[in-house]
Amino acid sequence: MMRFHISRLACTVAIIGAVFGAAPPLAAADQMTHVVFPGESIQQAVDAAEPGDTVLLAPGTYRESVTVSTPGITLSGMGRDTVIEPAPNKAGKCAEAGNGICVLGTKEHDVQGVTVSSLTVTGFASTGVFAMATDGLTVRNVTAVKNGVWGIAQERSTHGVFRKNTARDNGDAGLFLANTIKEEAGAADTGGTLVEHNRLEGNRIGLTVRRLRNLTVAANHLTGNCAGVFVVGDENKPKAGALTVRDNTVEKNNKSCPKTARLDALQGSGIVLTGTEDTLVTGNRVIGNAGTSSLSGGIVLFKSFVGTTSERNRITDNVLEGNAPADLVNTDTGTNNTFEHNSCQASKPAGMC
Repeated sequence: MMRFHISRLACTVAIIGAVFGAAPPLAAADQMTHVVFPGESIQQAVDAAEPGDTVLLAPGTYRESVTVSTPGITLSGMGRDTVIEPAPNKAGKCAEAGNGICVLGTKEHDVQGVTVSSLTVTGFASTGVFAMATDGLTVRNVTAVKNGVWGIAQERSTHGVFRKNTARDNGDAGLFLANTIKEEAGAADTGGTLVEHNRLEGNRIGLTVRRLRNLTVAANHLTGNCAGVFVVGDENKPKAGALTVRDNTVEKNNKSCPKTARLDALQGSGIVLTGTEDTLVTGNRVIGNAGTSSLSGGIVLFKSFVGTTSERNRITDNVLEGNAPADLVNTDTGTNNTFEHNSCQASKPAGMC
């Protein structure tokens, strides 16, 4: 028995050393690292953690759903080999909703400063990582694969950071950011949410930004989806927009997806703006996105399906090649949208290249 405890302690020390380095700086006296091994309960460790604590998951497979509602917690694995899958029994609100990891505040109070990192979530009926009512959530180095709806999703939240994640082969969007999906409402200000250096591949839509304002989508790689980036507004005020889509690589998003109640069939859409205003699309490489959908093309400005036009959007200094029906497509009837200094070969209507 003594050998077992010594071995377990040595393993724990080795794991902490591997994550934080051989000589980590001294943590505050009231901060703890709770180490969890396969077969143990992640939720139990999360419930025991206090603000500032880390719940560290050793490599292996964990079959459960986890809810984080305590501010300032870091839930971290050891990389892709730390895998969270659905449990046979769907106990708890997060599992019942078909989600893997839920970070949840309340209607009265956002949960602040939570980090989810360095793990894989796969096989959940709805979403791998789902967040609502958060402030300052960070999701980084997470691999979200083959979840039924979204890989990583956030609603009604501010100041988020989504960095260096991989979302692949999810049923809808690899990464989904929205104000809310349960009611009609105007676009919400995210306070500068940042989506950068993610790889979004083989999903229905790589990234959906729905009814949001004031965020940046930068330096992501989107390929093999039915559509790369969707920035979506509607008839409510304020419109979606006042955001930046820059320096992304959007190539060969030519998977075919059927029509849904909300959208036409999708194939070959690079970057789509619909019902948006004051959005800057710049410095992107948009290559080889080809299809016959009404939304197909390299960079597409499209009047929303509820009839809302787009206004004052700037599409500038992008490199486009081999997109069909054209590199630049504008079927919107809104005003003051500009297409300038783009490197492209064909536009619809002609004259925008």
